[in-house]
Amino acid sequence: MQTSCALLSSPSRGSFIPIPTKNLLRAARNKRSFASPCTTGAIFESQKLSRDVFSITASRLRNDRWREHSSNISSVLTDDSSTMADVEKEIENIHILGLDQGLKPYKDHFRYRMKRYLDQKKLFENFEGGLEEFALGYLKFGFNKEEGCIVYQEWAPAAQEAEIIGDFNEWDGSSHKMEKNQFGVWSIKIPDCDGKPAIPHNSRVKFRFKHNSGVWIDRIPAWIKYATVDPTKFAAPYDGVYWDPPASERYDFKYPRPPQPKAPRIYEAHVGMSSLEPRVNSYREFADDVLPRIKENNYNTVQLMAIMEHSYYASFGYHVTNFFAVSSRSGTPEDLKYLIDKAHSLGLRVLMDVVHSHASNNVTDGLNGFDVGQGSQDSYFHTGDRGYHQVWDSRLFNYSNWEVLRFLLSNLRWWLEEYKFDGFRFDGVTSMLYHHHGINLTFTGDYNEYFSEKTDVDAVVYLMLANTLIHSIMPDATVIAEDVSGMPGLCRSVSEGGIGFDYRLAMGIPDKWIDYLKNKSYADWSMKEITWTLTNRRYTEKCVAYAESHDQAIVGDKTIAFLLMDREMYSGMSCLTEASPVVDHGIALVKMIHFLSMALGGEAYLNFMGNEFGHPDWIDFPRDGNNWSYEKCRRQWNLVDTDHLRYKFMNAFDRAMNLLDEEFSFLASEKQIVSSIDEDNKVIVFERGDLVFVFNFHPENTYEGYKVGCDLPGKYQVALDSDAWVFGGHGRVGHDVDHFTSPEGIPGVAETNFNGRPNSFKVLSPPQACVAYYRVEESLDEVQDEQPASFTETISTNLVLVSDDDLQELPTENLQELPKVGNSDVDGLQDLPAMGNSDVDDLQELGTVANSDVGQSKVQDLEENPPELDDESDD
Repeated sequence: MQTSCALLSSPSRGSFIPIPTKNLLRAARNKRSFASPCTTGAIFESQKLSRDVFSITASRLRNDRWREHSSNISSVLTDDSSTMADVEKEIENIHILGLDQGLKPYKDHFRYRMKRYLDQKKLFENFEGGLEEFALGYLKFGFNKEEGCIVYQEWAPAAQEAEIIGDFNEWDGSSHKMEKNQFGVWSIKIPDCDGKPAIPHNSRVKFRFKHNSGVWIDRIPAWIKYATVDPTKFAAPYDGVYWDPPASERYDFKYPRPPQPKAPRIYEAHVGMSSLEPRVNSYREFADDVLPRIKENNYNTVQLMAIMEHSYYASFGYHVTNFFAVSSRSGTPEDLKYLIDKAHSLGLRVLMDVVHSHASNNVTDGLNGFDVGQGSQDSYFHTGDRGYHQVWDSRLFNYSNWEVLRFLLSNLRWWLEEYKFDGFRFDGVTSMLYHHHGINLTFTGDYNEYFSEKTDVDAVVYLMLANTLIHSIMPDATVIAEDVSGMPGLCRSVSEGGIGFDYRLAMGIPDKWIDYLKNKSYADWSMKEITWTLTNRRYTEKCVAYAESHDQAIVGDKTIAFLLMDREMYSGMSCLTEASPVVDHGIALVKMIHFLSMALGGEAYLNFMGNEFGHPDWIDFPRDGNNWSYEKCRRQWNLVDTDHLRYKFMNAFDRAMNLLDEEFSFLASEKQIVSSIDEDNKVIVFERGDLVFVFNFHPENTYEGYKVGCDLPGKYQVALDSDAWVFGGHGRVGHDVDHFTSPEGIPGVAETNFNGRPNSFKVLSPPQACVAYYRVEESLDEVQDEQPASFTETISTNLVLVSDDDLQELPTENLQELPKVGNSDVDGLQDLPAMGNSDVDDLQELGTVANSDVGQSKVQDLEENPPELDDESDD
């Protein structure tokens, strides 16, 4: 196999020798096969300091790789003298190097990529009016109305001749020939006819061009805003659609964007498969039927998959063909605007799953159709092996190309401004960051894996530009990276030398749960390993925790609920009969796994549509292998809506989990202390924010008078109990019990305390159950009287601070009501510095170093310099 070794801009000594990959599974349907050989790799300190592999000389930059002109440039790179003097001060002191001492050997790498980033921004300022102006490419390319005409422009340097065709000229382009400028941009002005646009709204159009072999081909315009296919014809090609509705048909946004939440609680959803019926759902149906469910379950953010047009439905939206077009299966651009506006009216922010890591290899419908064998600088993609992802069967962008940067950056601005999205989840970031794309590679956390010749600096610079653009247009945008490698600095600001994301997905967490459920007996579950997986992250970079996403739900895999209960989900979920041990055990663990992942695994939380109530079955998109059936490409909402089925219990607990964070903001709290990992009894105890959590994973043992450590003295009560009757539990924990603390040792001297905590209280801990406790203020009665109506209403209308006997006596129809989640009304400790797990002996065996800028535990700091606590409420 021949492997292209040409590097356009990689900062390395000598030549990069790619690792050939053999016998790779081609996964055209989706991208899941990528992540499977990789582990999370996120660590807190460099395990090994390497030699300096990034001593970059100025001569490495190739002056001959870019063409300067007044309005356009074909490449990113600049000569050495272009801006070095101007940026030297800015790159000399890179803040991120002070956050992690393990990064210092890679100073030259950070200097190089920062210089590349600053040079590129300077070029935008010199030739395009700046980064934000550069990202308005959709006002120049594609179809745009001007006075008395429609202007169409397309970048296609490989074309020898070009014309625009469509319904408006009966697909004869002889009278609509286009002109090409010196930079490969074709353009035409089409005058209005009788005062009306020559191209009618919602009519079909295509770009026809002749390449150097003399063959004429038809392609969908690259910047098209809408594309459709004839649904009556099997495998019919898509057509571009000129979309410019009259004012009477154009959707106007009515509601402002909701403010940025303290911590995103994200509901990952796929509009097309959100219908109860076996068919493709519409944007408007999703807005009217599904958004209220999301709001009712106390999520504050919706993450929409498969919005960008993709000709192959079963790709889950990851093989994009038309980057500026909404997926026409679910409706029109105006319908999507209605959905987003409806979400905003409900206080829900909306993130878009954006795919800039690769593009569909479909030449008929997609961007790949513009590649007719030309060189990389005249194409959207790299040539040869570098331009093809062998596992995903897709094309890879040339991020060093000027027009590719214009296309992708403008694409981000288009979705933010035209559709009012509130941010993005970038798909496939690991593939972008490295030349090897993570294929057949396990990341161990060695910093050499992140900063070497294998790093694709072109892509890194693009991501820095992208995040700068997003946050300059919308400062409170939320941007999430899907990265399995754990690259340091990914979620630090660009000004500090990072790549600029707000969050990364904690992808190791679901992998660990699935591994345990598939391969370990419950007796072999390690509390240390579970805790290590959940806390193994850089606390200077935020993570989105989740127990399962769409990846765990597709055909060939199973959700957590399905792994635990399997066929009994079809026959054993009725409340009219006693739950079998499998169902009882399954529901209990679904609640525990989701809650532990949320409470300990990150600074945000994500759930995939349907998993909040334990949706059975896997997802299987219509395809040849299932006779093009939609039966398993839908969501069975009737299961959770049926009062006598146990699905409602998991849904109610999911709702209560989110409400708990809404009231206590524990996800946003930097205070996270694991005080006890009790391997023998299968119990984990930790504090997050103002709450104390007790998780008992033992399948049988109940522990009476189980002693748990805490910070502040006083009275504690149940805030949330997975074993409550309203959640399908057994009601073994008393919710009206006051738990008074006892002092433990000398305050501030950890070795004299109980599990490093200065106070303790005793609880009843039933098997396979988790309970969160909050501290009650001494003057709670007076505080309640002074609270606004909404707070008092929350206290009085929800069902938690009542006795278990009362819960047993509730009528069946009330079991769907949301249980009350208490509120300590104490915001103290929110400003405490992050602290490491205080069960030092146990966690040191694991190598855990948590809650530190450079990955070192702050337990010792806590012992030597105990914080001075303010006993007063911070109302």
